Amino acid sequence: MKNLSAQHAGRRALMGLAGGLTATLALAACGANSDPQGGPEDTASASSTTGGSVVVGSADFPESQIIAEIYAGALTAAGVEATTKPNIGSREIYYTALEDGSIDIIPDYSGNLLLFADPDATAESAEDIVAALPDALAAKSPDVELGVLEPADAENKDALVVTAATAEKYSLESIADLTEVCGEITIGAPSTFQERAYGLPGLKEKYNCEPGGFEAINDGGGQVTLQALLNDDVQAADIYTTTPSIQDNDLVVLEDPENNFIAQQVLPLINTETVSEEAQNVLNEVSAQLTTEDLLSLNREVSGDEKRNPADAAADWLTEKGLAG
Repeated sequence: MKNLSAQHAGRRALMGLAGGLTATLALAACGANSDPQGGPEDTASASSTTGGSVVVGSADFPESQIIAEIYAGALTAAGVEATTKPNIGSREIYYTALEDGSIDIIPDYSGNLLLFADPDATAESAEDIVAALPDALAAKSPDVELGVLEPADAENKDALVVTAATAEKYSLESIADLTEVCGEITIGAPSTFQERAYGLPGLKEKYNCEPGGFEAINDGGGQVTLQALLNDDVQAADIYTTTPSIQDNDLVVLEDPENNFIAQQVLPLINTETVSEEAQNVLNEVSAQLTTEDLLSLNREVSGDEKRNPADAAADWLTEKGLAG
């Protein structure tokens, strides 16, 4: 299974990944603090064959921040200088940051990344999506060598979620059950849900569902979204499947028989010119151990009552998995 997107003319072949982790720095030195001055000048000296400092970005929701801290902590423990730049924003924003060199690495989700790079992509399975990513990224960003590394078993998909009361009221088990009542409900989701292929366009195309209302809530399915759902301000919401609030509030994840929400494995999206082979090997080691259950547990620590710092939760995970040096 190919894991880098440097597939077009003029792109150099990647050398084999360096074997073994070099644990020369303590985890306490991990890149838990963002570098507000980080930019192209910070990473220009790095290359894919020599070590160099890297900036790990994250999107604007807790899970992305946690994974970014895991990446940075593992890299630091292996002797690769890494800092973090959290809360960059949506994929549209952080992808541009990768292209302009402001960051070098960011955790992403395979299916949504593919649809972002190629809105006409038809791959749905985990394997087909990862196989399609190299060419899609090369076509979208021909002047920048972006690529993806090995995907984790960990998966976090968008899901259409309702309360138990709403499910009972409308006899809902599947998104298909919304067809007859869609005009009576308001959907709460990030503003990008209005345009993305798996959002309102996908609901209309695959389920003939055009909601009576739409409420833009840009907290990544967090507490604001949850409260709107529990208050019946919205009757359905886009919430990630690894969000602890689903279990904690007995919410109902509607089945998706038409695969509107395709496979979404966690994987590192990187600039292959500025991220060394050693760093790539470290990130692959992280992916080899990260599970969906890990994501749910980490999200509960950070977003639940405990309110742990993402860097602290990441540090404990790295220690547990033997990646702390």
